[in-house]
Amino acid sequence: MYLLKLNLIKMKKILASILIVSFFLGNSQDIEFGKVTKTELKEAFNPQDSTANATILYRKETINFSYNGVKWIQKRDVHVRVKIYNNDGFSWATDKIILFHNDYNEEKIKNLEGATYNLINGEVEKKSLDKSGIFEEKITKNLKSISFTFPNVKKMSIVDYKYSVSSPFYSIDDVELQFTIPVKILDVYISTHKNLKYNKILNPKSNYQPTIEYPGLSNNKGFQTNYDRVVKITENNIPALKKEPFSGNINNYKATLGFEIAGTLTNSGGLSRDISASWEKISKDFSENKWFGEQAKKKSVYKKELNILLNEVNKEAEIIDKIETFIKSKVKWNGFYGRYAQKGVREAYLKGEGNVADINLLAVSMLRSRGFNANPVLISTRNNGVPLFPTDDGLNYVICMVEVNGNNILLDATERLAPNLLLPERVLNWQGLVILDDGTHKWVNLSTRTKSIKASSIVIKINKDASVSGKVRRSMTSYAAYNYRKEYADLNNEEHLRSIESEKGDIEVSDLEYLNKEEVDKPVMVTYTYVLSDGVDEIGDKLYFSPLFFLATKESPFKLEERKYPIDFVIPFADKYKVNIMLPEGYKVESLPESGAMEYKGGEAKFTYVAKVNGKYLQLSVQLEINNPIIQPIDYKDFKEFFNKTIEKQAEQIVLTKA
Repeated sequence: MYLLKLNLIKMKKILASILIVSFFLGNSQDIEFGKVTKTELKEAFNPQDSTANATILYRKETINFSYNGVKWIQKRDVHVRVKIYNNDGFSWATDKIILFHNDYNEEKIKNLEGATYNLINGEVEKKSLDKSGIFEEKITKNLKSISFTFPNVKKMSIVDYKYSVSSPFYSIDDVELQFTIPVKILDVYISTHKNLKYNKILNPKSNYQPTIEYPGLSNNKGFQTNYDRVVKITENNIPALKKEPFSGNINNYKATLGFEIAGTLTNSGGLSRDISASWEKISKDFSENKWFGEQAKKKSVYKKELNILLNEVNKEAEIIDKIETFIKSKVKWNGFYGRYAQKGVREAYLKGEGNVADINLLAVSMLRSRGFNANPVLISTRNNGVPLFPTDDGLNYVICMVEVNGNNILLDATERLAPNLLLPERVLNWQGLVILDDGTHKWVNLSTRTKSIKASSIVIKINKDASVSGKVRRSMTSYAAYNYRKEYADLNNEEHLRSIESEKGDIEVSDLEYLNKEEVDKPVMVTYTYVLSDGVDEIGDKLYFSPLFFLATKESPFKLEERKYPIDFVIPFADKYKVNIMLPEGYKVESLPESGAMEYKGGEAKFTYVAKVNGKYLQLSVQLEINNPIIQPIDYKDFKEFFNKTIEKQAEQIVLTKA
C-alpha cells in the first residue's frame, strides 16, 4: 500500500510537470533559432509601421534560477531576430550586453552565436558571427560590456542570434518590453528564486502597458503555490518607442518590468524576513563603504597644498570657488561615471586622474577639512533614467553638496570647461540622494534656475547687388557658454569658421575672433564678419527681406499633432537679438512688421518683437525666453501654437521702396 501511494504521488508530480510544460509550450510562440524563412527575408516594410527602419520579428527572454550543488545561479536566455529594412536600420545589427562583477563573483556570457541572413538570387545566404565581430570593453570598476556586430548586413537582411548570461547574483535586471523599433512577437518567461520574494513594477511613465500573467507553480498535491513566482508575458505587435523632439531620455518612457528583492520566503510561500531595499539601508551602506564614505574622510594627502592655496582666504564663497578650481586643475576626469571611487581619493590626487566619484568625494573631503558641512550626493544621470524603487544599482554618479547659510550649493568638479558651481546637463535629473556623515540621508532637487543666455548683436548693410554684409557679435553665459566651449574645444580657427558657415547656411564668414575660450568664469564672446549673397529679394523698385536673416529660426521642431511625452529643454534659457540695418541709399521703409509681445501660460515662455526706424537705421529687438523648461503633454498644443507664432513673426518681411 505504501509503495502504491508513493507511486501515485510520483505520477501526480510527473503529470503536473507535463501539464505545466504543455501549458507554456501551447501558449508560447517559439520560433526556432536559425530557421529564417524566405517570407521574412522578402518583407520590405512593417505592415503595422511603414516608417520603421527595422523590426524585431521575435524576442524571447527566459530567466530562471537553479542550484548547481555549490550555489544558486541565475540564467538568462535570450533569442532575438531582427529584420533590417534600410541603411538607417543597420545599427540593429549590433547589440551590447552589460555584465557586473565584484571581487568575488562575476556574470558571464555563454553560448553567443548568430548569423546574418540575406536572400541572394532566391536562395538564403548565411554569414555567421565570428570572434572578430565580438568586443569587450571596461565601463567601470564593476561593469564591462560585450558588444557584437554582425557581418554582411544589407538592406532587407535579417540578424538572428542568441546568448545566455550566467549570474551568481539574485537581483534581476529590468526586463525590456518595448524598443525604439516595433516588435512583432515578444515572449517572456521568468521564474524567480524559490526562496525569495520579489516586488515587481511596470514603468508607470510608459504609454504601453503589456498584459502580465502569473500562471503559478504546482506543488506535489497539484495545487498552485507561490502564485507570483512565475511571470509570463506574450505580446504581439508592440509599437515602437518613438523619440520626440526635446523629449530627453526616451528610455524613461519605455515599457520595462523591474524586480526588487523584498524578502525571504517560508516553505508555504509566506514572507519570513523583509530584506527589501530602502533608502535608509542604502544610505547607511554607502556611508560605511570604503570606496565611498571612507574616501571623504581622507585628508592628509592634500593638507599642505590646500593650506598654501587658502592662506588668508576667509570668505566662504571664495574658499568654495578656489577648492573647485584647484581640483579641476589638479585631477583630470577620466571619462568614467561611477557611484564608487575607482582609484580612491589619495591615488586620484597623486596621479592626477580619476572617475567622477574620485573627484567629487575629494571635493567633499576638502570642504569638510575647512569646516564646511559638505556631503556626497548620489544621482542617476539623464541617460540612466530614474529608479523605480530604492536601489543602489539605479545610481551611477556622484556630485558634492555644501550647505552655506541654509542654502544647498551643488558642484561637480569634473568639467574644466564649465564655470564653477554649474552642474553638467547630464546630472540634471530629478533629485539626488544626499548621504550624510552619520549614515542618514535626505533629498536635494537637481533642477537649475540658472538661465542660459545667448545674446547676438548684428550690424547689417544691404549692398547694391542685393547681397548682405556686416558683423555679428555674440555673447553666451552659463550652459550656452559651456556647451560652446565643448563643441569648439578641439577646432582650430579655420575649422571653427567653417563650422559656423555650415550651421548658418549660405554665408561666407571671415575675421573670426573667439574670446574667453578658457576663462570659464567669463561669457564666451564670438565676433565675425559675413557676406550673405541671397538675403534680399529685389522685385521692381522694392526690396523684401526678413530682418533676422540667417539667425532666424526657420522651422519648428514641434510638428506632431499631439505628444506622448513632455518637452524637456533641460534648462531655462533666453535668446536675444539686437539688429541694426543701414538703409541703402535711395530707399525708404514702406512697411515694417508690427511690434508686439506674447506669453505662454502666465510667463512660462515669453516672446517680444520690437521694430522701429531710427534715422538711417532700422532697429530690431527680438527675445525668446523659456522660463519653465518642462512642458507637459497636456499643454503641448498651446505651446506648439505659441512657438509657431514666434517663427511666423521672425519670418515677417520688411519692405523698402525707392525714395
